[in-house]
Amino acid sequence: MQLNMNWMNGETDLKVSDFDYELPEELIAQTPLDKRDESRLLVYHRATKTTEHRVFRDIAEYLNSGDCLVINDTKVIPARLLGEREDTGGKMEFVLLRGEEGDTWRVLVKPGKRAHIGTRFVFGNGLLKAEVLSVTEEGGRIVRFFYEGVFEEVLDQVGLMPLPPYIHEELKDKDRYQTVYAKYKGSAAAPTAGLHFTPELLERLTDKGVVIARITLHVGIGTFRPVKVEDVQDHIMHKEVYQVTEQAAMQINAAKASGKRIISVGTTSLRTLESVADGNGAVHAGSGETGIFIYPGYRFKIVDALITNFHLPKSTLLMLVSALAGREEMLAVYREAISLRYRFFSFGDAMFIV
Repeated sequence: MQLNMNWMNGETDLKVSDFDYELPEELIAQTPLDKRDESRLLVYHRATKTTEHRVFRDIAEYLNSGDCLVINDTKVIPARLLGEREDTGGKMEFVLLRGEEGDTWRVLVKPGKRAHIGTRFVFGNGLLKAEVLSVTEEGGRIVRFFYEGVFEEVLDQVGLMPLPPYIHEELKDKDRYQTVYAKYKGSAAAPTAGLHFTPELLERLTDKGVVIARITLHVGIGTFRPVKVEDVQDHIMHKEVYQVTEQAAMQINAAKASGKRIISVGTTSLRTLESVADGNGAVHAGSGETGIFIYPGYRFKIVDALITNFHLPKSTLLMLVSALAGREEMLAVYREAISLRYRFFSFGDAMFIV
């Protein structure tokens, strides 16, 4: 799909360093809270540039009947494989990026020097084997897997959750790195803003008349990659696969047409919506890949508000929320959150930008 990149003038000379901030390491949440909806919630009002400090379950107070809440129902697969070379026993780590045809996959490999074309690897005491077919432009590999039975079931036995590199503690319950509404397998990372929702909270919202639209974007491992250029506009985003159904498009368009808000749960839902919206603010059903990169100067076509977590310094996600709420404003809000000891990143607290 050809993206209509709506840009306002005078906002494109930004440096990546303009999105830096100091974060005490102890504020990086290493584990999720016992109860999903007991995370803290920082509400930022763009019109008045004011903040409120609540608990996540209070989000229901800020949503109105007819508003459309857009969630990403992707499911994280245990995409991290630890194994060894079949001939030498040398250790190897794969991260599954995307399935290609048949049993071939695009993967990241570590260390790359051991993954020559034709090399074979063994995982899970032989339950899963792989052969390197080719090297990708990005330095990854195309591999073919060999196994008995159903690939997803084998992967569940031998694979690990690909937790972000800043999480150093073991996750005791793998389901806590899934949203309660996760359905379609394919992500190498969770859409973490959705981790705060419980079935009970979603039911409360539905009872209130909030429309919940489900879309899918399979989050790639590239979401963890640092931005390596100096000028923001020189950065090239990794591409991710999305799907927007006819039903979801109808729900979103109906809400917009009736003057209600489109509220995105997470940056993944937002990037999908902005990828499939036209210049008139209408969403079109479809599937494909998006590499949309949103940073200050972008003119939003469809999204009115965003539920999100707190993001890494100098990350594309911090640039995205700055596009919605203002760079200086977001950095000020982040400083306030740090002073109040909010928990940051994937297992951390939430923000609602209205």
